[in-house]
Amino acid sequence: MTRHLAAFCALVWVALATPVAAQQINAEQEYMACLQLARTAPNDAEASAEAWEEQGGAGPARHCRAVALARLGRFAEAAEMLEALIGDVPETMKAGLLIQAGQAWLMADDAVRAYGAQTQALEYQPNDVELLIDRSITLAGLGRFWESIDDLNRASDLAQDRVDVYVYRATAYRFVEAYDLALEDVGRALQLDPGHPEGLMERGILRYQNGNVSGARQDWQAVVDVAPNTPAAVAARENLWRTENGGAPSPTPGG
Repeated sequence: MTRHLAAFCALVWVALATPVAAQQINAEQEYMACLQLARTAPNDAEASAEAWEEQGGAGPARHCRAVALARLGRFAEAAEMLEALIGDVPETMKAGLLIQAGQAWLMADDAVRAYGAQTQALEYQPNDVELLIDRSITLAGLGRFWESIDDLNRASDLAQDRVDVYVYRATAYRFVEAYDLALEDVGRALQLDPGHPEGLMERGILRYQNGNVSGARQDWQAVVDVAPNTPAAVAARENLWRTENGGAPSPTPGG
């Protein structure tokens, strides 16, 4: 679950719903047991959570059921259930639920709804770097690259040494054809971490676009060397094969 939300939900929901100490402990144990079951046997967890809700489990039961639905691949249902819980929880919990809803919408291939959930979450946590990065990726997937860059600018202001922020922004700059800015960002990223796989992938793409095929291939070979068992290495091998056989590389660092 996102950012230890389960433990936090347990503490807050149980405290709100069960004023007696022994009842609090039992309800918390039931909640955590339900979440564990959702990870290992989501069908059973969904049924258990539904029965628990009928017996007065309220928010914790519905949250556990949403987690089970997500594990079953029923992402849109899970997202809708998570969003429906927002009105039932304290302010301090709303962002966490919305972040989970945004992730579920993305898994349901609904980037528009994901963007809506992430935007709402940012109203509660405007300086959350991870959330800004998440929304920037969603925006890029929607083709809204300048807005994606705005989120990454904010993330960079808050966390100036985040290599991934520079790499994501370099990719976004490339898609809006701001190549000098893209090269500047990927250069910063590789100064901070010379072996960063996605950074090397991105620089390879930029070098290829500038006509430096040899330099591009060196970067992609470096990805294979430093991170051989990663998705980046798979994409790097693909680009090496494509350029060796007269083709163009994939336009995205992940392949």
